[in-house]
Amino acid sequence: MKKWIAGIAGVLLALTLAGCSSDNATVANMKGAKITKDEYYNEMKTSSSGGEDTLRNMIVTKALEQQYPKAGTDKQVDKQYNKVKKSYTDAGQDFDSALAQSNLTTKSFKDQIKTSLLSEAALKDLKKPTQKQLDNQWKKYEPKITVQHILVAKESTANEVLAALKKDNSAANFKTLAKKYSTDTATASNAGKLPAFDNTDTSLDSTFKAAAFKLKKAGDYTTTPVKTSYGYHIIRAVKIPKKGSEQSHKKELTDQLYTSWESDSTVMNGIIKKVLTKADVSIKDNDLKNVLSVYLGSSSSAK
Repeated sequence: MKKWIAGIAGVLLALTLAGCSSDNATVANMKGAKITKDEYYNEMKTSSSGGEDTLRNMIVTKALEQQYPKAGTDKQVDKQYNKVKKSYTDAGQDFDSALAQSNLTTKSFKDQIKTSLLSEAALKDLKKPTQKQLDNQWKKYEPKITVQHILVAKESTANEVLAALKKDNSAANFKTLAKKYSTDTATASNAGKLPAFDNTDTSLDSTFKAAAFKLKKAGDYTTTPVKTSYGYHIIRAVKIPKKGSEQSHKKELTDQLYTSWESDSTVMNGIIKKVLTKADVSIKDNDLKNVLSVYLGSSSSAK
């Protein structure tokens, strides 16, 4: 869920409440669509956001829907929603409680997923990676590797494990040592095995990742304890794919760049500005004239 929330955090910024002038007035107009006061009011009733924030979200979403009608469909939103929900239930966590803790309802979370999917489509359409950007990403690239580890609290214990591995570096012995020594209860019973990860992983300690990426082939292990904030690790390679060539990983490098851009508020604000400019938005209510200023500057009209 964090990815989808973070993906639009830099896109939807809060301002203060403002009013409208008449019951059926057009609040905002754009090419081929408009937002009336009734629509605005009905949306506000089910939104936890402020008045201007709600209107801004409505305008951005409608503009994105017009320009990218194949993105953010109900089917796509439901698929992502169910995927996130399943990840929580599979982990034995209460999904409804997680939503509540983030001040979200099913509807508001689906709305955020929809905006994120639409924003992603706009990003990929309006911003293409340059060769220089791909080259820089390649310098950081590491293929997905699989490792196992043993985590202990004391360096002396880590050295004791290393001494045992020096005598027998078999997978079977590492499994035995993980069960006996590792304080990582989530992996100790599974030979210390971790899910595969690459250079974009944000869940693992950077020191841990750096040490793991230095391993060259299956069976290699760190010959000195790797210290992190969690304790001391002994890391053993299970699967280390060859890095290959930059050209063979162009799609993967491109995907990594888009993922990083999605969480960059400067990049995404620039994308939304282009979308709003193309939509030719005109704010009809004078009290709300600056509702899009976060994207368009002092004036919200995108004429």
